[in-house]
Parts: sequence; C-alpha cells; structure tokens
Amino acid sequence: MKSYIVNACLILSIFAVNALGCFASDKDEAIKKDHLLYEGTWKVVALRVNGVAASELDARQISVVNGSDGTWILRVRDKEISRGTSVIDPTTMPKVIDFTPTDGSGKDNRSEGIYELTLNTRTLCFSPHGKARPTAFNSAVGSESILVVFERQ
Repeated sequence: MKSYIVNACLILSIFAVNALGCFASDKDEAIKKDHLLYEGTWKVVALRVNGVAASELDARQISVVNGSDGTWILRVRDKEISRGTSVIDPTTMPKVIDFTPTDGSGKDNRSEGIYELTLNTRTLCFSPHGKARPTAFNSAVGSESILVVFERQ
C-alpha cells in the first residue's frame, strides 16, 4: 500500500512540474506576442489625468516608441523626455503592466497599470509611483489614475 501511495505522489509531482512548465511556456509566449504587437510608434489620442481630460491638441503632442523587448521612449513634440522598461503579464484579466523610467522624468519610479491592446489601438491606465494598480479603465477625480488611449502610427 505504501509503495502505491509513493508512486501516486511521484506521478502527481511529475505531472505538477510538467503542468507548471506548460503554464510558464504559455505565459512566455503570450508576453512575446503582446510585446511584438506593442512594438512601434504610438500617438496619444486621448488623455485623462485624475479625472481631468487633456485637450485633443495637447494629447496628440505625446508619442511613445515601444521596442519588442519592453523598452520605451516617451516624446512630447518629438522631444525625448523619458525612456525606460516595462514588464507585462497578458495572462491576467485585465492585463497588467509595470513600467520604470530609466532616464529622464520620473527616473526609477515604477508605476503599475493595466492595458488593452489591439492591432492599431491600445489603452493604458496606471497610477503614479507608490499608488495601487488601477482595477478598471477609468480616471475619476481623486483617483490620481492616468488613462491614455493610443493609436498606432
């Protein structure tokens, strides 16, 4: 009887390790897929900060260039103001993103957010450094959340 239990535990352990490997592989593939979809230049078309909408003219002055490796460059009127890295997890609902400026404005201040991504649009909602990750795509007055809608250039 003991050998049966030991064998069953061994088989379950092997199954669990293999299953975890599959999940990790699936997550890695999902990350690669979204990073490739994220890659390119994106123009801001709508921006809301702490519940207040920026004018369309002001919003459209902002663009982000994303690399397929999670790097990004933030530009305002074609002038670089910050660059950094991001880490995404597209296997959660909503999808999550953490990004950290490595140069320029906000250097080393990680922000947590959520995102939606299609071929030509993406929506990002994030909180300033030190604030909790938003759980919905909105920016209400007092939330300090930043909601951004981008179009691919």
